[in-house]
Amino acid sequence: MAPTFAEILEASTERCRLMDAPLSERLQAFADEVRALSPEFAGIVERMVERLHKSGAGESSPQIGETMPDFLLPDEEGRFRSLQEFLQEGPLVIAFHRGHWCPYCRINASALEEIHSEARTLDGHLVAITPETQKYNSDLKAAANATFPILTDLDNAFALEVKLTIWVGEEKKNAMKAAGWDISKYNANETWMLPIPATFVVGPNGVVKARFVDPDYRKRMAVEDILSALRSP
Repeated sequence: MAPTFAEILEASTERCRLMDAPLSERLQAFADEVRALSPEFAGIVERMVERLHKSGAGESSPQIGETMPDFLLPDEEGRFRSLQEFLQEGPLVIAFHRGHWCPYCRINASALEEIHSEARTLDGHLVAITPETQKYNSDLKAAANATFPILTDLDNAFALEVKLTIWVGEEKKNAMKAAGWDISKYNANETWMLPIPATFVVGPNGVVKARFVDPDYRKRMAVEDILSALRSP
């Protein structure tokens, strides 16, 4: 049987994940390989991103200076974790990810792990949030060798509250399924809703100190900017 598009990209994901380069360059290298392998798929991504930008997706999510709503979500081991629990020990980096199947999320999660120890020296914590069930969050954690918790936001309930949830769209849905990425089983629903992979740095007082929100899931907050926000008063 011929390999699926997703299987073909597996080696590329690992190669880009392990590159000795800034996160933005790793993400761009993977995007370039996708475009070279399938200009049609890349075009579908561009049309989805354009649709989301035009609709203002993510623009009304928590702004700098606003209070981040609390959450109570299970981690990959089934333990419920809350925002307030983390903030008792210092600032928190909240990174919304699409799931273990997403190459960009695996590359990003690995980059977050690379700064995890430095974040801890600044009394900061890192946490990732996906709409996937605990089993698949464990897969993401293993793929990225992550030591920070990955929480399940089932049905995107918290992402909805902070206005980050988007609908994939029929064209992208069909392309993803054809490529071997049927997210319905990972998310335990058929909605094909995902979070914008945004990142927020929240101070101990619960107020957002820095944010990165872009409907283009190929772009993520630079780890240098995360550490700078953790260092700031």
